[in-house]
Amino acid sequence: MSMNIGEAARLSGVSAKMIRHYESLGLVPGVTRSDAGYRQYDDTTLHSLRFIRRARDLGFDMKEIGELLQLWRNRRRSSAAVKRIALAHVADLGQRIAAMQAMQRTLEHLAQGCAGDERPECPILDDLAAQSPDGHAACCEAPAPAATPASRGRRSRHSASA
Repeated sequence: MSMNIGEAARLSGVSAKMIRHYESLGLVPGVTRSDAGYRQYDDTTLHSLRFIRRARDLGFDMKEIGELLQLWRNRRRSSAAVKRIALAHVADLGQRIAAMQAMQRTLEHLAQGCAGDERPECPILDDLAAQSPDGHAACCEAPAPAATPASRGRRSRHSASA
């Protein structure tokens, strides 16, 4: 079955803009064009788009998705390679969750110290202004862990909706 980009977007749950982006990254290869120059998608491409959407929903970055797509398309793949990618992502998620929990604790502590009234004094603003060049907060917590190679350049799933 051949379909245009709008139909592929509707059936895959991936916006037309993101489909074009995935094509530019080489994640959706072999898209044909009609005589009029319009992109044409088949069921295999549609399945790949759904795969990408699900991987994005799980927070995999584009590099990881590219690796997973290659493994998925290779019927002689080793499941150990897939598991390695998944476990590395799990570890990255754990680090990011821990960093976010530390941020949450710090902000809760700062908010408890804020009177929240008409006075201009604000420990939250004081803490933000007192941030040292090395990233250590003036109060409460150590800085968030440095970005891991897997998390560098990663956009939140809300910044580029799949």
